[in-house]
Amino acid sequence: MQSCVSRHRRAVLLPVSAAVVCVSALAGVPAFADDGGDASKLSARQLADDAKKELLDAKSLHVVLKNRSTGPADAQSPAVLDLALDRDGNCAGSLTMGTGGAKGGSVELIKRGGELWMKPDTTFWKTQVTGGAGELAARFYNGRYVHGNANDELLKAFGDTCDLTAFQAQVDSGPSGAPPEKLTKGKETKVDGTDVVPVSGRNNGGEVVLFITSKDPHRLVRATEKMGDLNTTMTLTDYNRPVPTATPSKDESVDVSKLQSLSPKATPPQAAAPDQAVR
Repeated sequence: MQSCVSRHRRAVLLPVSAAVVCVSALAGVPAFADDGGDASKLSARQLADDAKKELLDAKSLHVVLKNRSTGPADAQSPAVLDLALDRDGNCAGSLTMGTGGAKGGSVELIKRGGELWMKPDTTFWKTQVTGGAGELAARFYNGRYVHGNANDELLKAFGDTCDLTAFQAQVDSGPSGAPPEKLTKGKETKVDGTDVVPVSGRNNGGEVVLFITSKDPHRLVRATEKMGDLNTTMTLTDYNRPVPTATPSKDESVDVSKLQSLSPKATPPQAAAPDQAVR
């Protein structure tokens, strides 16, 4: 089971990196808001400035990142990250794997304080954990949550994804490389019923479009990034809305130490049915 740790870490952190790329046009923009007001009177740079400040000031967010990139089928590539998260490191949501038509399964994530729960579905177990251990884990957990300290080696990557402060720091500094080229302000349109102004630019050869609310406060509600076969969309909602606080019960959870001890060569007690397994 140890061999899957680094793979999981890369898979979970990839959506975070993609989200930062989506808002790369904000990198280099000074986070000083203007006096607000009608978006029609603001330049593309001023709108981006306002949107960056609102994003960096947010105490919590709901982020949905969708990876529609074309290319070979890859069950171990993240496709959708849907997560409510805050500056205290709490989160609730899910991660779905599989691009190019591949099905990599999904995992539910809940982090509250120093505790973390993750519930992979059967497909996730079987495609993300190889060598027979995944199938064994799917049978052992049988729809229950893996629960443990968020700093546990097998859980830490998931826990790190829940850190809004770290995400904001990356947005503030931006990805490495050249700063974004000139931003262009487009015509007002709508995103999910909200009036927005598209602000577009190019960064490292990719086309980035930021959709910023027309009304004050000017907030980023969607960002898209396209370059070659890369095609990602990030949607931001629920600025400053508290993350759901519900956590799974003990009956719904199994300690992460049980996962660490699983082996494809498990003895009969290890591979016992869930109702017979030691919790």
